[in-house]
Amino acid sequence: MITRENGNNTFIDPGLRPMNMQASTIMAPPAPRTIEAMGLPIVMMRDILIKTIFRQNLSTVRQIAQALCVTVPVAQSLVDLARGQLLLEANGLVGGENSDMNYQLTETGRARALDALGQSEYYGAMPVPMDDYAAQVKRQSIRNIQVTRKQLTEAMGHLILPGSLIDNLGPAVSAGRSILMYGPPGNGKSSISNGIRDALGDMIYVPRAIEYSGQVITVYDPIVHTAVGQTDENPNALRRTLQHDQRYVKCTRPTVVTGGELGLEMLDLVYNPIARTYTAPLQMKSAGGIFIIDDLGRQEEPPQKIVNRWIVPLEEGRDILALQSGEKFETPFDTLVIFSTNFHPNEIFDQAALRRIFFKIKIDGPSKENFLKIFALVARKKRVPLDEQSLIYLLKHKYPTINNTYANYQPVFLLDQIIAICEFEGIPYQMTPELIDQAWGNMFLQTENIVR
Repeated sequence: MITRENGNNTFIDPGLRPMNMQASTIMAPPAPRTIEAMGLPIVMMRDILIKTIFRQNLSTVRQIAQALCVTVPVAQSLVDLARGQLLLEANGLVGGENSDMNYQLTETGRARALDALGQSEYYGAMPVPMDDYAAQVKRQSIRNIQVTRKQLTEAMGHLILPGSLIDNLGPAVSAGRSILMYGPPGNGKSSISNGIRDALGDMIYVPRAIEYSGQVITVYDPIVHTAVGQTDENPNALRRTLQHDQRYVKCTRPTVVTGGELGLEMLDLVYNPIARTYTAPLQMKSAGGIFIIDDLGRQEEPPQKIVNRWIVPLEEGRDILALQSGEKFETPFDTLVIFSTNFHPNEIFDQAALRRIFFKIKIDGPSKENFLKIFALVARKKRVPLDEQSLIYLLKHKYPTINNTYANYQPVFLLDQIIAICEFEGIPYQMTPELIDQAWGNMFLQTENIVR
């Protein structure tokens, strides 16, 4: 990748987008060593234990510890508790030199497991108490990140941007506060949002599930979260030590992207009446990362109503969610929210809403100079030879018809059209005024009345 400076404009040749991986200095959640340190109700832990043994047909403490994502001492304590209540029984040693005690559910244990599954289908990894989760969110807050100009510029490596835009984006990203990007369509607002995401390179810890008031809320989502290698176990089986609490998954900072499909119900807990568990809303899954609301103004809900939903989270760093019972509770809100719209903010928001969005950044189309740079770089990438006369024709005869309004998407669109024509005609890639005329006709339709 070649980076070049030209006056006030920074542009980077397109190619592989860089992996801007920063060294993580976030404190990992320590693995609890006792069942008391787990911070969960004893009955809940016991029921998750026997449900997991029942569903996964587990028999040894090591298997149980791995399934519950706890240390072996904690798993052994839970097994001993269940044995004391006649829910489990020892079934002899299994294995050779490193033999383990084999356990199985008693008839009473199986009956209890079925009864517990009737109350909640959740089993597997023990959930994290809400207070512990809130403490970890604070330790790995998005507002603790400091993004440098170099990191942000490299993350925008597929774009050509004026230096002034980086000047405005940098403080916004480093502050971890809400951002509103607005301007005409086709100028890279979505791509810039993704570039901001790429600039965040460290790791955080995402809970598999959270417990609140005896209810389980699943959080980790492989569609949203990208896990990194889990290699911090000591291979000594019975005395293995975990460097971090395995109820959390070590991930890159998450990004949730929504567009016109966003509805306010997607920001509420989702209750599964069959499993009797909850799924975290999108903003909770994006904690410690970025929530991009693209195409604001295209949703069924009015933009003002969508922003109103974010007022308390954006101002106070906390969100209010509700259980099926109607009980409301607080969760930490630690997300860089990026709103992106093709509308002018004054058209879709009142001043009170705008005041709550910390940074407002206009994304304009490129200048003629930058347009030509983009065109040249895209042409080189797509292996279309540039033709000076054809470019002059484009600038003198086509762009005046649209008041010389340039947009970042236009070079890619025009060149893709030219390539499609050349391939259909069986001729080498080339630029001619005739090809530009044909490509232009697909980019802008002539206004006319159609008889119906």
